[in-house]
Parts: sequence; C-alpha cells; structure tokens
Amino acid sequence: MDETRKDVIIRVRGLVTRIGGALIHDKVDLDVNRGEVLAVVGGSGSGKSLLLRSIVGLMQPASGSVEVFGRDISALDEAKFRDLQRHWGVLFQEGALFSSQTVAENVQVPLREFTSMPQELMNEVAAMKLSMVGLPEDAAAKYPSELSGGMKRRAGLARALALDPEVVFLDEPTAGLDPIAANRFDELIRGLQKSLDLTVFMVTHDLDTLMATADRIAVLSDRKLKVGTIDSLREDPDPWIKEYFSGPRGRAARAS
Repeated sequence: MDETRKDVIIRVRGLVTRIGGALIHDKVDLDVNRGEVLAVVGGSGSGKSLLLRSIVGLMQPASGSVEVFGRDISALDEAKFRDLQRHWGVLFQEGALFSSQTVAENVQVPLREFTSMPQELMNEVAAMKLSMVGLPEDAAAKYPSELSGGMKRRAGLARALALDPEVVFLDEPTAGLDPIAANRFDELIRGLQKSLDLTVFMVTHDLDTLMATADRIAVLSDRKLKVGTIDSLREDPDPWIKEYFSGPRGRAARAS
C-alpha cells in the first residue's frame, strides 16, 4: 500500500449532499487518520450529522465517494457492507437506546445482529462493556428511563463498543449534559481512545469537548470543509470560524 495512504482510515472525496433540493455539502474532501480524534463542528444546519450519516452509509450522497478501510462503501454489496459495519460503532444523539429493552439488552443488539454468540457469552460481554464505560453492575438490568442523561450516553457508548470496533462515530456525545457530566464523558472518550487505540470521528458543538479531546478539527462552513488544529483554525479568515474559535465562548473554553 502507498505509504501516504496506509494510515488513512476514512477518505471522503468530492462529497455532494442535498436535502429537499438544498445543497448541504459542496464537493467536500476529508481524510481521517488511524488513531486520531477528529471532531466536526459547524453552525446549525451545516450538515455535521449528515456527514457522519453519509460516511456510515445511512445517507446516499448526490455524488462523490466515501472509502472506509480502503473500500468504497457505495460499491459494496449487502454482505460486504455488513462485514464492514462490524469494524465501527456508532453513538447516536442522546444514546438512542431502545426504551423497551434493558441496558444489557441494548448493548447486546450488535452482538445479536452480527454474531451467533450464545446468550451467556453475550451477557458477559455486555457486563464487560458496561464496566468499561464506568457504569455500575446494577445498571445492566435497568431500562433507559431509569438512567440519567450521562448514564444513557455511557450505555450507548458501551453498545458502540460491543464488537470491539476500530472506529467509533460519536454524534453530539455531550449535548444536553451538565458541565460535570460532560467533562467526565470527555475524559472517558479520551481514555478509551488511548487504551483501545481507537479512531474517533465526533460531531460536536461543545468547545470544551474540542479542547479536551480533539487532535484535529473539521469545520463545515458555507457548505465547504476546512481541517486543522485549534491553533491553525484560529487564524482562518472565515468570519464564522473566527467567531467560533476567538469569540467570547472560544476564549472562555481556551482559558478553562
């Protein structure tokens, strides 16, 4: 494999997406490197979550290509795409847990879908994953309605990790959490990323999360994407980017 390509896990080229005729992404390019935390930010309606959904195959772009692990997802048949899905996990907004299932059963959803693992072993895996994300043992038998917002995110993250993925996609993981719970979740993400050698693709609007977790940042502005570090993006002339990183909230996050 070409030395310049071997560490790129996700490669997006010329991505164009439309919703109801409205242009959301205009020929977006993006590389996500193995082992990094890449955060995607942008204003409301900029298409942050839509970009994530396009990469994991839940949204069909108008044009362009998405490669994950060197495979163009649009060219895969159903069986090959399912095989690819085993290598990533997704934490959707607010955990997206099934309300009629216990926490343990929620964590076991990918195990039932992608493996023929016996129930006893699934119980053990669920218990291990819940422990990994810092949930107490008795959380396994509870239902989502019995959990706090922070606990729901942790349960959703445990489900995303159920198949030992190489890549984890996080959609607004700290949205709606109080500052203490959000900070603890940031620490959890960074700790797991390091200990499990994960690649993390994260959609967020939380400046504190960016400061605490991101190696690089991709900014969606005016249907285009700019990628860099916090320091390099602070120097960008784009008015929205400048305001985001150097406005009052950006200065406050940097000082904390």
